[in-house]
Order: sequence, then structure tokens, then C-alpha cells
Amino acid sequence: QVQLVESGGGLVQAGGSLRLSCQASGSIFSINAMVWFRQAPGKQRALVAQAGSGGATIYADSVKGRFTITRVNAENTVYLLMNSLKPEGTAVYYCAARQYAWSSFGSWGQGTQVTVSS
Repeated sequence: QVQLVESGGGLVQAGGSLRLSCQASGSIFSINAMVWFRQAPGKQRALVAQAGSGGATIYADSVKGRFTITRVNAENTVYLLMNSLKPEGTAVYYCAARQYAWSSFGSWGQGTQVTVSS
């Protein structure tokens, strides 16, 4: 399993942008899915965006059109560009990797805090 390290979180005003990075300790080329989750205070962890090994992407309805996930296999890195941020986007953002389509998410980062002020 790869080790994952997130970075790029911080405090931003509503309407602003942030780019999160998830650096893997090894190759992500063959990993079925690289995913960003978020967990807001008092809420369950929820999927934000997913990038598959074949290039397909999935987004939560709440972020479609505002967030972009980019998987750069050559860098072993996955980015999450977040535009037009809203206060409800305040959460800890986690990167995760699922090795195969039938497996669970076996690798998780430590999370990075994103706070959006109104």
C-alpha cells in the first residue's frame, strides 16, 4: 500500500480557491481509484471526487462545476482544485487510494484542514 500525504489546506474566504495535493510514496499508475473525501464537523466522511486509472472522474453533486480532480501518474500525485468555495466546504479533506475495483480504500492520508469563511 502506498503512503499518502496531503497538503494545501488553509483558510480562505467564500468565493476563493485552493488547490490540494496528495503525494503518494510510490507509483499510482496501477491504482484503480484515487479519491478525495471530506469530513465536516459532526458529519460523516463523504466522497468529493474520484479519478480512475482510465481517466474517468466522478464528483459529488455539491462540487460539480467548481472542483476539478487531476491525477498525474508521472508525479504520483493527485490534485484537487477547488474554486468558488463555500462555507459548507469547511472540512478535513482526505486523500485515499483503492488498489482494485473490488477492494476497500487501503491507503489514507492524514487529512488537511480547509476552512472557508463567510
